[in-house]
Amino acid sequence: MAELKGQTSMTLLDQLKAVVTERLADLDGVVALAEEHGNLAPHLFCAGDDLSTLVLGPRYPIALTVRQLLKHHPGARLGVVARGCQERALIELANWKQLDMAQIEVIGIPCTAELAVDCRCDVPYPTQLAVGERVEGVQNPLLAEFQAAKTREQRMAFWQHQFAKCIKCYGCRNICPLCFCETCAMEDEVFVDRGRLPVPFPTFHLIKALHTAGSGKCVGCHACEDACPADIPLSLLYTLLRQDLKSTFGYDAGKQTVGAPPVLMGEGRE
Repeated sequence: MAELKGQTSMTLLDQLKAVVTERLADLDGVVALAEEHGNLAPHLFCAGDDLSTLVLGPRYPIALTVRQLLKHHPGARLGVVARGCQERALIELANWKQLDMAQIEVIGIPCTAELAVDCRCDVPYPTQLAVGERVEGVQNPLLAEFQAAKTREQRMAFWQHQFAKCIKCYGCRNICPLCFCETCAMEDEVFVDRGRLPVPFPTFHLIKALHTAGSGKCVGCHACEDACPADIPLSLLYTLLRQDLKSTFGYDAGKQTVGAPPVLMGEGRE
């Protein structure tokens, strides 16, 4: 592996392809992103496959794809090309008994410094890197500003304004790598009226927040905020909840592999 990193003439993608080719000799397959005919999607590469379609990015919530593959092929051992947040999502799914990390080999790739800033990510790298070099994490300026400048009343008014923009597209739910429930409470008319916009405050987003960050699932991948067409700062809400969960229960979602989350619901219950 060190030899690959030293070959400066090779691009990061070339190095990754070489590592994937090497690991496919021992694994049943490697899950990575592939681009074909202008379309990008997770792909299961097997030994002997052409790796010309393999790509580094953009970021993609790949964890639930791995969960489905292992669900249908319970004896398989898979490699997964993963960034830091993608590895944390896999770990958190394992903590919720949705997959077994013993069946997974993470092939780690780093985020760029620009991507770390864009995601306001404090850990923009996986536990171990197969290729590339780590970049420093960044502090979340929105979080510091929110905590320092707003009273309780101002915070409530801020979230009322943000949630009023919601068009109930379910993009945040659909993109989340930790939303694995078979039935979704956000579709229950008892909690969320059908055909009503804006959604009743604050039911819709509080259900999502409590089922992800509030129950120890959110790994700070930023996918929900990226998917939101109304530019609601969802990652700020989930970061605040994650901080409360960590300070109260000592649980850091996706960053610890020992012990169960403090709240277990649905399929995750032991």
